[in-house]
Amino acid sequence: MISVRQLSKSFGTHRVLDDVSLDIAKGEVVCIIGASGSGKSTLLRCMNGLESYDAGELTIDGRLIRREDPHIHELRTAVGMVFQRFNLFPHRTALQNVIEGPIYVKKVPGELARAEGRALLEKVGLGDKLDAYPSRLSGGQQQRVAIARSLAMKPEVILFDEPTSALDPELVGEVLKVMQQLAEEGMTMVVVTHEMGFAREVADRVLFLDQGRILEQGAPQEVLKNPKNERTRDFLRRVIHAM
Repeated sequence: MISVRQLSKSFGTHRVLDDVSLDIAKGEVVCIIGASGSGKSTLLRCMNGLESYDAGELTIDGRLIRREDPHIHELRTAVGMVFQRFNLFPHRTALQNVIEGPIYVKKVPGELARAEGRALLEKVGLGDKLDAYPSRLSGGQQQRVAIARSLAMKPEVILFDEPTSALDPELVGEVLKVMQQLAEEGMTMVVVTHEMGFAREVADRVLFLDQGRILEQGAPQEVLKNPKNERTRDFLRRVIHAM
């Protein structure tokens, strides 16, 4: 589903992605872990065409993804993205946020979009919040609206960029539960996260990214419990100690 070949990206003299190669199969859940500044979010943004890259190639379902492509907006509809900070429209209700893309981008008839939007909000446990504005929702509820909004575009892949990092600890579980349900339904997911429990229980594969390079990857039990690379071991010691 996703193929990354020798991808490199620099900001000025700082190389953020350094010759990254990666394949992700349809229906696979891949969690990317690593310290802040290791290139995790930049890699996701390249996958969604939000960021350009300097060298290499990135395809999703055989289609080349480049920010400069004149058809990137069309390609981006197949790749959902859920951000740290929700990015909901504050002046629109939960339902209006969810149906905006289908109506204005995919030209779905209004009544059909509303019916599908209501069903998606029910799916993420917010069937009673259709008319609520973001300011009246908790952070966890806003993030679940953001997930429903992404699902409304019927993407082939969903990218999650630290989706729980802006949430109070007691709200993290409700978002991870929705993500686990999507994984069980076969959605292809790439998740940048510091939630090691989620990575251990839900991911098919875990990647450790350090200074723009994939230093280690494998099954969660291998990478998280018995890492081979000293840098991975050091990172996991720090993360576990901080929890």
